[in-house]
Amino acid sequence: MSAENDIVAIIDDDRVFQKITWMKITRKNYARKVLMFSDGDQAIRFFEQNAASPEELPDIILLDLNMPIMDGWDFMDAFVRMRPRIGKKINIFIATSSVNPEDQRRASEISAVSDYVIKPMSDASLSRLFAPLCDKDGESQG
Repeated sequence: MSAENDIVAIIDDDRVFQKITWMKITRKNYARKVLMFSDGDQAIRFFEQNAASPEELPDIILLDLNMPIMDGWDFMDAFVRMRPRIGKKINIFIATSSVNPEDQRRASEISAVSDYVIKPMSDASLSRLFAPLCDKDGESQG
């Protein structure tokens, strides 16, 4: 994954998580741009406005489940419905503090979800999420 081309979206109402994750992503040069949304509704509106411009859309989404206004589950429902209009593959990682096995099971049944990660995210867990994308481009990050 090359920072010249890649966009990460953090969809989470926790400003501290947003800031720390932004710092980790930029420090490791995992992305050229980090978008931050405080709830799923803000993110869905952004996707609707930019569906015809895939270069503006994220390559990776870090999605919290528990948020006000529109939670992660509602975001996923809306995203799956609009996915046919989106002209690019987007990797979605559930990044949540929920250790509820039911949440993990539910996430595993959504084909658009790439993985489920428990917060707080360590440098190692973030690196693990980005590694397959880096490797496919033949680049190493670190």
